[in-house]
Amino acid sequence: MKKLTTFLAFLLLVAAISANAKHKYRVLVFSKTKGFRHDCIPTARQAIMQLGAANNFAVDTTEDASVFTYDNLKKYDAVIFSCTTGDVLDSAQQEAFIKYIHKGGGFMGIHAATDTEYDWPWFGKLSGAYFTSHPKQQVATLKVVDKSHISTKHLPDDWTRKDEWYNFRDINPDIHVLIKIDESTYEGGKNGDNHPMCWYHEFEGGRSFYTEMGHTKESYADPLYLQHLLGGIQYAANIKVK
Repeated sequence: MKKLTTFLAFLLLVAAISANAKHKYRVLVFSKTKGFRHDCIPTARQAIMQLGAANNFAVDTTEDASVFTYDNLKKYDAVIFSCTTGDVLDSAQQEAFIKYIHKGGGFMGIHAATDTEYDWPWFGKLSGAYFTSHPKQQVATLKVVDKSHISTKHLPDDWTRKDEWYNFRDINPDIHVLIKIDESTYEGGKNGDNHPMCWYHEFEGGRSFYTEMGHTKESYADPLYLQHLLGGIQYAANIKVK
């Protein structure tokens, strides 16, 4: 019996090691909308799932805000708000998310994540800014101002691409900006010379990463953008990559 017990314990250990080898970490992709609904949401969801399969992390997806309990959120290394819009969490769900961040959780926002929870100032500080407006989709040049970050080290200094370019308000002064947009290269910019498009910061015990890019479906077939997303996920999940 003792040998059997030892053998079963060994099998459980092997199973645990195998599971950890398969999935280094786990993220939750949340894409509930109460405002504008981006048609890129299914494409973004699939792209992140493919990134997970290729890079050994597990991806759960939902539009059900009831999963925002602390006991559920603590399973995740990062929670990704993918083109969320409007008031997507009730007060209890907000408190659970605050606790999750305070306990060391990670947040990542993609594009319209800044068009979310305008009546919840804490979220605005976490995400780093609020969306105000955007001109028509057009080609513009991004300036990669910090290439030391895992999400930007592969990018060119000047990154020219087509997307929907947001103007922002209530920009958190504590964010560390990685990418700015050159307003002289397109029409409709309203933030001037200091117009951030991607940033990160440590926040109240957790981590936050935001990228404005990702409105177009075509973004999720762009290797540069996908590597940018992966780096953001790894930062938010606190994964150290050599």
